[in-house]
Amino acid sequence: MAAKKRIRTIGSVSKELLKKSREAALAAVQVFNNPAITFKAEIYVVLMVISWTYLLHANYRKHGIEYRYYRMVGKRKRFDHTANGAEKYWELERCLNDKASPVDKNAANNLRFLIELRHEIEHQMTKRLDEFLSARFQACCLNYNDHIKNLFGDEHGIDKHLAFSLQFSSITRDHVNLLDQTVGLPGHILAFITGFDAKLTADEFNDPRFAYRILFVPKTANRKGQADQVIEFVKADSELAKGINAQYAVIKETERPKYLPKQVVAAMQAAGYPRFSMHHHTQFWKQVDAKNPAKGLGTLVVKTWYWYEPWIEQVSAHCADNAAQYQ
Repeated sequence: MAAKKRIRTIGSVSKELLKKSREAALAAVQVFNNPAITFKAEIYVVLMVISWTYLLHANYRKHGIEYRYYRMVGKRKRFDHTANGAEKYWELERCLNDKASPVDKNAANNLRFLIELRHEIEHQMTKRLDEFLSARFQACCLNYNDHIKNLFGDEHGIDKHLAFSLQFSSITRDHVNLLDQTVGLPGHILAFITGFDAKLTADEFNDPRFAYRILFVPKTANRKGQADQVIEFVKADSELAKGINAQYAVIKETERPKYLPKQVVAAMQAAGYPRFSMHHHTQFWKQVDAKNPAKGLGTLVVKTWYWYEPWIEQVSAHCADNAAQYQ
């Protein structure tokens, strides 16, 4: 006999928190799928952080875990208040840090990324965040749906209210190349993303709970009278994905290789330009303003500058044009 499903009982405060959490999540996805809104990535991040915060508050409330800031005065709790007298509740990061947090590590990594991204974007406008980080936004939404159902029951899931937005144009090679470029993202955003990803292990970075990467393939009906599907989702380790042919387009977010300046110099010397030195490299990047964030040729991680492969190509072309000087 199948085990009976555990009945979850929650109080009125938890119910209200849960209601606000779901509304914020639904609003975030609806905004992100609205083609008339261009500020969608920023709105999505803010609303999903609010949504997750209320979800964890509801969970802690249900289990009798204190999620307000306080200090002990003798044997009594003295609660912290805002300047206007309201009690201070835990922010999302504090909720995740608590030992009672129900959020698994990879889903928490995704949320920590969004929290830090919000800090970077809250004071200035950005561009192209939605297509560049869509895998992480998708993971956040799916993680939320899984957690709210696990914590409060399937009836609270948001999947029945949502659908994937319909694309009105095909994805061409030009579109794929555009998505693969980071030019246009502000330098501080690029630096943040690179720095955050560098802290993750390969398994953490590739986990679908951190960034949900999918394979899009054409899908037609097998029988007459059967409705066609616009897309089909295929697992990356499936036989279809392994044997995919040229008619299909694969879009996958990957970590870009990064190189230290000394590695760039060593590569030029190995390529037949032994006189090319670190001094020449420094002179050249200053001459062409290569560290300008708008050019997307490298990024600053903590206090160290790393170069991307397009910069190595430029340096190689420079050495070839000045072969007599460097050979």
